[in-house]
Amino acid sequence: MVRRDVHAVYLASRDPRIPWYAKCVAVLVAAYALSPIDLIPDFIPVIGYLDDLIILPLGILLVIRLVPPGLMDEHRATAEKHGGLPKNWVAAVIIIFLWVTGIAFLAWFFSKRIGGNDVS
Repeated sequence: MVRRDVHAVYLASRDPRIPWYAKCVAVLVAAYALSPIDLIPDFIPVIGYLDDLIILPLGILLVIRLVPPGLMDEHRATAEKHGGLPKNWVAAVIIIFLWVTGIAFLAWFFSKRIGGNDVS
């Protein structure tokens, strides 16, 4: 059911009949859901599965509420018929970039805190 809804959200993100604000949310949810890399890696205890159990279903629910019901039903039927989901490598690159940027920022921040601000 979630797999079908993710595919339906992906299809809705590409539909010109969908309002722009719903399309923006749908693009973000579809990109995150179809990315081969998680924002929070699963090997991190407990919170590693939060994206799969909380963030993704809430994103899907938001898109379902924003997309007109008739159109969402149409995309669900199409998703049911076609099955498979494509992987989104662009989203993977964005998530890797966010991780690297976050780690670099934390390294810079802590190096300033630990190193102090001694100016001689």
